[in-house]
Amino acid sequence: MTDDSALFDLPQQQQLCPLCQQPLAMKSGKNGPFLGCSAYPACNYIKALHQHETSIVKVLDSEACPQCGNALAVKNGRYGMFIGCTDYPRCNFVVHEHGEQTDAERLACPKCKQGQLTERVNKFGKAFWGCDNYPKCKFLLNDKPVAGACVACYFALLVERKGVLYCADKKCGEKQPAV
Repeated sequence: MTDDSALFDLPQQQQLCPLCQQPLAMKSGKNGPFLGCSAYPACNYIKALHQHETSIVKVLDSEACPQCGNALAVKNGRYGMFIGCTDYPRCNFVVHEHGEQTDAERLACPKCKQGQLTERVNKFGKAFWGCDNYPKCKFLLNDKPVAGACVACYFALLVERKGVLYCADKKCGEKQPAV
């Protein structure tokens, strides 16, 4: 048997807060553990324990970035595999899984009337639609938006759930008659 007590006798190297020079302490939050300043709330410095770095899996020399002309690469990031420009962060071009939507497919945001609804994917891989004017406009839908107006409240957008159209206004939600 080995003596494990010697491992606990080693002095731990204490990290100091770069803002106030107080020791950093291990804390837990909704996104997991992190290091935070022990002088909180006087000092609110935090440091992530796990960096969400993106690694290049394979460079696609035959494919050029349409924005800057550099090569594209298959990358592994926080939400899985994707194709992006090798000149990141100067160029932030990313190929989206479902392709770019044409202007005819894009619908105007009914809330701010300035942005357009775009399909996005949350960290669990589920699709949702939100205004591209975020964070100024926080309109979002969990169901696919469809052009049209509600017959009950005249809201300017419908959603499709299991092949049936409903009003996109959460206050109404009225089922629409079949066309």
